[in-house]
Amino acid sequence: MMIAPASLTERILDAFPSGTYALSALLRLMDIVESTSVPTAAVECRIQPRLLINPEFVERHAPSAEKLLMLVMHELHHVLLGHTTLFPRVTQVQNFVFDAVINGIVCRMFPARDHIAFFTDFYDAKSFPACLLRPPPGWPGRRLVAGGIAALPAQQAKLANEVHQALYSETGATYSEVYEALPKLLTAVAVGRVPLLGGHQDDSVEDGQLEHQSPVLFDIVRGIVEQWPQPPDPIRGRSLADVLKHSSIQPKRATSNRSRLRGLIRKVAGLSGQGAMCRMQTDTMQAPTPIPNLDRRSMVLRALGTEPLLHTGITPWRHTVRSGERVHVYLDVSGSMDAIKGPLYGAVLDCQAFVFPTVHLFSTRVADVSLTELRHGVCKSTGGTDIDCVARHMAANRLHRALLVTDGWVGTPAGEYHRTLNEARLAVAFMGSNCNTGDLGTVANHTTTLSIGV
Repeated sequence: MMIAPASLTERILDAFPSGTYALSALLRLMDIVESTSVPTAAVECRIQPRLLINPEFVERHAPSAEKLLMLVMHELHHVLLGHTTLFPRVTQVQNFVFDAVINGIVCRMFPARDHIAFFTDFYDAKSFPACLLRPPPGWPGRRLVAGGIAALPAQQAKLANEVHQALYSETGATYSEVYEALPKLLTAVAVGRVPLLGGHQDDSVEDGQLEHQSPVLFDIVRGIVEQWPQPPDPIRGRSLADVLKHSSIQPKRATSNRSRLRGLIRKVAGLSGQGAMCRMQTDTMQAPTPIPNLDRRSMVLRALGTEPLLHTGITPWRHTVRSGERVHVYLDVSGSMDAIKGPLYGAVLDCQAFVFPTVHLFSTRVADVSLTELRHGVCKSTGGTDIDCVARHMAANRLHRALLVTDGWVGTPAGEYHRTLNEARLAVAFMGSNCNTGDLGTVANHTTTLSIGV
């Protein structure tokens, strides 16, 4: 193994449109290394991260700048999207599904013939299932049925063609849609004969460990991909999924979170004026008491020679008052929150007296549930994350006070969405072992961190 000459780094840099995608930041962080230990390309996560590229593969299959761009783009998508928890990529079929979705995304981002030639030259349209890893013949103008699909029995051909066409449609196809269909058509033996791009080793960073092994690299790659030309299904957090999934969560309450969350809610709700939220208040009141004191009436009676039996005293009085608005709560139910959704629900239920009766679950969409549904563990999620959907929901419903409970991996708000969140009184409770405070740092008025222990 040897460090690649500068020409390889320059070739990769030149392959990308000038001045875009913040690629220079990535190249400053990573070493580009020529290596025959990987069949195509892979990102190695170390203290000094490395992009491994097989020079023989590049010379044979990616000699042009356009093809080299598609190879690097494919691998960077693996790095970023390997942190989704939509399903564990542990089998050959799951690896194949992941590549099929990524290739569709990359081709829709760069549909020029010179770019997609990387996939059309590498994968044969007449061979099944390899034809699913490249655009349909005639794409993007026409979308003909690939020869490998046409050769299948009629029922299987219909299903395979629907998946293939969906991958290269304007909206693309999600992991769930492809994963539900392809295992019905594929076998591990058939998939095993198809060469896949990128690293698929058991210890690769695509298994979801990059943010722990190299958080700086994760932030850089994530920032780059968010600047790429986006298909209609944009990457904002950690996933491309946009199919709302229903699941059930068992709420787990942690006493240590209660005071932190209540304190945060109070800061957002405000404690002056009339409102729907109740709180305890201590006032004073006058009451008769046998204990002598210096109140005016007792002093006058004593001056007249009379000892009063009762005196006027001041006593504290604790009572409830209505003050402050109940706070609208947005709960992050994206894939990255799967492991802590129980404590997440429990933390909100512990403070339900201060919470608006409708709780807003957000991923790449906002789904409203009642506190009763929350108590029963109802969860509606697309698996992805997009803070813009929260801003749109707040603007549409004219909400000016809100609490977000999230791990922080939501994407950075921009434009009108940033303005909506910045003008609201916004509190953020970060939850999870690997919180990201950077995305919401410019719009949060108050923050705290919740524990996930129960």
